[in-house]
Amino acid sequence: MDLRAGRFDGQMTDDAAVFSSSIEFDRRLFESDIKCNRAHTTMLIEQEIIPEESGRKILKALDELEEEGLDALDLNPSFEDIHMALEDYITKKIGKEAGFMHTGKSRNDQVCTDIRLTLKDEVEGTINDVKAFIECIVSMAKENTDTLFIAYTHLQHAQPTTFAHHLMAYANELRRDCERFMDTYKRIDINPLGSAALTTTGFPIDRQRTTELLGFSKAMDNSIDGVSSRDFAAETIFDYAMLSTTLGKIAEEIVIWSSYEFGMVECSNQYSSTSSIMPQKKNPDIAELARGKSTIAYGELMTVLAMIKSIPHSYNRDLQEVSPHVWNAIDNTNDILAIVHGMLASLTVNKERTAELAGANFATATELADVMVREKNLPFRTAHQIVGRIVSDAISEGIGTSDIDNDYVDRVAVEITGEKLGLGEDLVRQALDPLLNVKSRTVKGGCAPSAVMESIEIMERFLKEK
Repeated sequence: MDLRAGRFDGQMTDDAAVFSSSIEFDRRLFESDIKCNRAHTTMLIEQEIIPEESGRKILKALDELEEEGLDALDLNPSFEDIHMALEDYITKKIGKEAGFMHTGKSRNDQVCTDIRLTLKDEVEGTINDVKAFIECIVSMAKENTDTLFIAYTHLQHAQPTTFAHHLMAYANELRRDCERFMDTYKRIDINPLGSAALTTTGFPIDRQRTTELLGFSKAMDNSIDGVSSRDFAAETIFDYAMLSTTLGKIAEEIVIWSSYEFGMVECSNQYSSTSSIMPQKKNPDIAELARGKSTIAYGELMTVLAMIKSIPHSYNRDLQEVSPHVWNAIDNTNDILAIVHGMLASLTVNKERTAELAGANFATATELADVMVREKNLPFRTAHQIVGRIVSDAISEGIGTSDIDNDYVDRVAVEITGEKLGLGEDLVRQALDPLLNVKSRTVKGGCAPSAVMESIEIMERFLKEK
């Protein structure tokens, strides 16, 4: 039986039916569609809108379908979507009484409800997975508060830090990703059911009751908005795109750090491959793929924004095409999240190499300038000029940080200011020592072990929040 037989007495062509069907990507809505129909039917019974006996038959059939699973449905493309396939199943089970299930609702509000219910579960799952990754990073950071590392700006040596400090940068980025999902969840968690096609219904339905049954925080205030809004979908994809950005950045740094030239980390064999022709190679293929795949959510976001731009109110069939892009962004990003989590957790840090880099290439020069300011009350710009000349002269003379002493500093200071600074050997050595450099950065958010531990404690409090 054609469930929508009415105005038309003909059938769509096969290719038109396939073209208009969303049945393939509607599979994801199966459980939500059962919940939606169950809540709506329960409310209809309670409001005495449909015969209780018919309503009970519908609920029993829905329970049976839930137990049998998705495979029990006829997912032939002749059904436009999973809602029609589900109604067909109930109709075959109990006959024409199944038609009461559709009283006072439309597929317009039903699909919006299903998408929101499904998205709630998806977002909650991603939040939990991001928090698990943060927990892993925090654990790694605790073990590396004294592991010297080099920080970069413009991918050039900048200042010494610790691996823990760098890891906690990841943790804080991921926390913001997590908080974006938490905030978006509030706008997903609104019930459109009862909006019907677009103007609600003349039946005395109780929208608050279905809101409670479905676990939404509240019902949507406008029925046109209820069936036509997809901003929550675009916002969700944006959140996944931003998470992808964070994950792509981590993957990019693993690719760089694991190169022979950097030699800072080694990827686990589980996340590497070799060359088909060069047997000596160990390629960070998985990190590269994660970096590449991290762009997919961007494309899905642009596609959805283009789809929903300038669509007139209220429901238009264009909106059917939003969902597959949402699910693809979610699936792709969740895959990257799992891979990058495992890859980072299994990294081996070459602590000798990272310590070497932390003290190389005049990475401690800024601290030497700061010492001049603190100890000799020199304007920072003057100190900056002196240290800049020290570095320039040292490079031209082919000497390194370890060769710079008090006399060298005084010689350059005289050239710049006309006077010796007289810092003394101890102060110069301490200023140029990468480990002491790190330990002096006790300011909140700094790289000193004490500051990193404070950052870790803050993060652990966040992770305990519900």
